[in-house]
Amino acid sequence: MTKSRPKIFGIAGWKNSGKTGLAVRLVTEFTQRGYRISTIKHAHHDFDIDKVGADSFRHREAGAHEVTIVSGTRYAIMHELRGAPEPSFEEILARLAPCDLVLIEGYKREPIPKIEARRLEVKREPLAPQDPHIVAIAADHPVEDAGSLAVFNLDDTVAIADFIAAKVGLEGPSK
Repeated sequence: MTKSRPKIFGIAGWKNSGKTGLAVRLVTEFTQRGYRISTIKHAHHDFDIDKVGADSFRHREAGAHEVTIVSGTRYAIMHELRGAPEPSFEEILARLAPCDLVLIEGYKREPIPKIEARRLEVKREPLAPQDPHIVAIAADHPVEDAGSLAVFNLDDTVAIADFIAAKVGLEGPSK
């Protein structure tokens, strides 16, 4: 039996546009509604979730392909690419446990429904005019170039969550 693809919705925007804050508020809102939410965050730079000198760091440093840390409250699997190409969006999505909704932060170029986060202080060209997968804009300022897209205040988490739930067809929580 193949695992069905989860419902997904993205948050796109330039650096410092409010993507992470919006993602965190949406996770909080959806979990308060009883939904099981997963997230995928794409980084455009090297990152590490491990501390130098920790046992798991030493395992990776020694050459382990995957290191899994497990405790009574959580587990994490770190997979070292060791020169292999970055996994595709679909490969990462397939590794997630079943959930009601996956919120995607980053992955600007993926053909998934997404909302563009905008802040007035970020002086970059809007993404929406070039991305047909952007279905809404969340901004901290009036938006003149929205066309037929839905526009939300960047801080109106409830309205944005309602919009996302309707857009992806999110039904009652699976819990």
